[in-house]
Amino acid sequence: MSFDCVIRSGTCITASDTFRADVGIRNGKIAAIGTDLSGTRVIDAAGKYVMPGAVDTHTHLDMPFGGTVAKDDFETGTIAAAFGGTTAVVDFCIQSRGQSLQQAADTWHAKAEGKAVVDYGFHIAITDMTDAVLAEMKTMIHAGYPSFKVFMVYDFRVSDTVLMQALTQAGEHGGLVCVHAENNDVVTSLIHKHLSEGKTAPRYHALSRPPLAEAEATGRACKLAQITGGPLFVVHLTCKAALQEVKRARRAGASVMAETCPQYLLLSQDNYEEPGFDGAKYVMSPPLRPKENQAPLWQGLASGDLVSVATDHCPFDFHGQKDMGADDFSRIPNGAPGIEPRLALMHEFGVNAGRFALNKLVALCSTNPAKAFGLYPHKGSLAIGADADIVVFDPDKNVTLSTSVLHENVDYTPYEGVQVTGWPVATLSRGEVVCMDGRLEAKPGRGQFIRRGAPSFL
Repeated sequence: MSFDCVIRSGTCITASDTFRADVGIRNGKIAAIGTDLSGTRVIDAAGKYVMPGAVDTHTHLDMPFGGTVAKDDFETGTIAAAFGGTTAVVDFCIQSRGQSLQQAADTWHAKAEGKAVVDYGFHIAITDMTDAVLAEMKTMIHAGYPSFKVFMVYDFRVSDTVLMQALTQAGEHGGLVCVHAENNDVVTSLIHKHLSEGKTAPRYHALSRPPLAEAEATGRACKLAQITGGPLFVVHLTCKAALQEVKRARRAGASVMAETCPQYLLLSQDNYEEPGFDGAKYVMSPPLRPKENQAPLWQGLASGDLVSVATDHCPFDFHGQKDMGADDFSRIPNGAPGIEPRLALMHEFGVNAGRFALNKLVALCSTNPAKAFGLYPHKGSLAIGADADIVVFDPDKNVTLSTSVLHENVDYTPYEGVQVTGWPVATLSRGEVVCMDGRLEAKPGRGQFIRRGAPSFL
């Protein structure tokens, strides 16, 4: 029996198992896992890992922010994702004041149409809650948009009342509420304080958003989830104090999950002290933290208190965008690139460093995010019947990260000069080779919108 494509002689790595096998693909699906399979196209994976494609459930492509727009759109961003072994992304549709949730989704569909090379889904960020919008949440859940995001900071933040309403509605209809947790009063007060004292450098971005401001908001959101019984997902968790709040809630039986990002595991508040204005490269919210927060985050991943690693990819050029805040840190566009090197970074500093096993890498970067956000078992799974979203990963390939190597459409990487051993050498989406050995094979527009199912609590 011949297949459209066979990935031959690789070591298959799933979230729970490791085994040698061929993988046969037919009509975009995994059709067989066995030995001596034959196919029209054969990819030799001897000496390499064969894993379910990574899933990035926190990206911001073509997103307007602070008077500018993120540099990666759905074409450049998903190309970079694919070269990094990511085969599905879930981006954020931001509701404008007066818009319905469907109108917000339509705006982002127009941004993505004809551009993506891998599949994509959408969360919907609620910024203007009305009775009609609250009722519309149910409709959107059943239409394939089961996750929503609310902000506890910024001008478009929501009140505790609105967060409770969203949690209740999501809980009743099989949805999930994501939260950006920072205490707005603390942040705005400290920003005003620093600027009034003439403190305008990038370091004051971090000092205006202290870990306890994140921890307080995280704890409050977790308690509201406990009160309502609604499911909560804390995005881009950065520090030990916030993690303690998540652990407390989970041990109390609350339906609370959380992710972190490579930047919080590998970079620190020290980066804001780089010469000149270079600290602006790391201005993101929440900000990088003191180094002592890194070990608890790594432990949180190993223990399962942090269920996944996403990127919060939101790239702005250092020259021409970040320098909008040259005289005022609060005007530096918030965000940093990272959609491409996530899998390799987690392999290098997680697996190679002995912090966790290969199966845990797959769980954190693929299977768990797919489960938490309603993509599993079609995505995040190396099993018969699943979409043939597969990455072939060479554990011996040495790469020094730089803008000359990466495909992100931005003029810097926060990981410049970082050396990794292990890199994706082939990425397949629904059985089609998107990129292989540094070459792009797929055409923009082949990526499809994913209507997601009910999230699973992990």
